[in-house]
Amino acid sequence: MSMRNERPVSAEQINAALSALGAVPATDEEARSEGLQEGDRLRLLGNLLAKTELEITTATRLSEEGEIEDVLDTMLGWADQLGPDPGLAVNVLTNRLQRTAMQVSESEAEETPPGREASFAAAMTALYTFSAQLHADRGDIEGTRRALGGAEEALIDIMQGMHDLRVAIGDTAEEDEESAG
Repeated sequence: MSMRNERPVSAEQINAALSALGAVPATDEEARSEGLQEGDRLRLLGNLLAKTELEITTATRLSEEGEIEDVLDTMLGWADQLGPDPGLAVNVLTNRLQRTAMQVSESEAEETPPGREASFAAAMTALYTFSAQLHADRGDIEGTRRALGGAEEALIDIMQGMHDLRVAIGDTAEEDEESAG
């Protein structure tokens, strides 16, 4: 399914929304002397997405009961905006999983910590598994196999990352002693 919007939101409209939310990003005045360009749209949309996610996060109650209700209310609003098109929902979810995987993998460390590595692999497992189902629904056996292969590799990476994290905190030595005893 193509995701072409016949009337895409302009960079100026996105900036106006950010301004209304008090979240206009800092800009380099020299670089922006010509004003906003259509090439700025994705970065501005990323700013708007971050502001929206922060608002949802701060509005969500942290109690077990309240949190579920808040998440469900948010999901209803999400579904209202997307409408009844399941293909559109799939594209949005796929894009979210890709962003999540990329954001989880970002680390200041020279080597990615094992917990982050496992979390990245978990997001990729979800993405590949979702993709496998989409291919299967279309009758694309080879596409399904490729996606399942990616999901299986990512699952192995999850287990390896979890094991590496256990080793880092010293758990494996205790487990080895318990199983030997």
